Amino acid sequence: MSLAPRAVLVHRTTEYEELLARHGTHGQAAFFLAARGRSIDAVRERHERGHRALAEVAGAVPLTWRQTRVERADLDRFLFGPEDVVVVVGQDGLVANAAKYLTGQPVIGIDADPGRNPGVLVRHRADRARRLLPYAVAAGATVDELTMVEAVTDDAQRLLALNEIYVGPRGHQTARYTLEADAAEPEAQASSGVLVGTGTGATGWLRSLWEQRSSALALPAPADSRLAWFVREAWPSPTTGTSRVEGLLDREQGLRLTVESDRLVAFGDGVESDALELTWGQTVRLTVAGTRLRLVH
Repeated sequence: MSLAPRAVLVHRTTEYEELLARHGTHGQAAFFLAARGRSIDAVRERHERGHRALAEVAGAVPLTWRQTRVERADLDRFLFGPEDVVVVVGQDGLVANAAKYLTGQPVIGIDADPGRNPGVLVRHRADRARRLLPYAVAAGATVDELTMVEAVTDDAQRLLALNEIYVGPRGHQTARYTLEADAAEPEAQASSGVLVGTGTGATGWLRSLWEQRSSALALPAPADSRLAWFVREAWPSPTTGTSRVEGLLDREQGLRLTVESDRLVAFGDGVESDALELTWGQTVRLTVAGTRLRLVH
């Protein structure tokens, strides 16, 4: 007998909760913010809106389903199952945080604070959860299949991301490596890192680099099976070049970096705590991932 669907409600600690954890009481937190010209009232109101949205979604889960909750900080230790329906209650970035741990489960994005989020990935209000949950597992449910980016090292470490993967130094040192794009000559480079991202990521960090250098690249759309890549602040020298600093990768193409620094890292979607450690001589290849994020309309 097959298992009933399980609703996995993904959320994150609010700023108000973080303030209470740091300062102990509401009064102490209020004093801390007041000293910096801020009021705790708006922070608490956002906290309460988020918790109301989470409670409304929890109450909308069908009675025959199972349900559980997972906080953002625990995602890397949570085991998702094939029967799960993942409901992200929060901001757009929280969908990206969860996406790297999924293997095709449908995802519903619930905007916990309408008006403050762009709503690119958290497209729905909490009051729609009662309809969306059974719809997500129904035959013919409409989903957007969003492209993801993957990094694989020569010792089989693997990292997925929905927006982008950054390869570079953990601090502010210079990253040294040899960059090799498919069908192009390798180039030794010194830079502040390399960014490889998707069409979803083209609305964030990728776009800022694209705008900054007035790039003529046509950035991919979220469902396109292409990636865009940029080298950050490449430095020309007698031994390092700057001729290959941006490009596009089709599904069958990849970008390969061979590390020539003591230590670099690769992390996805801004989550530095879940990074691949790269050492001298190691290679990492960045490509379109076989996994896609299935985001429910």
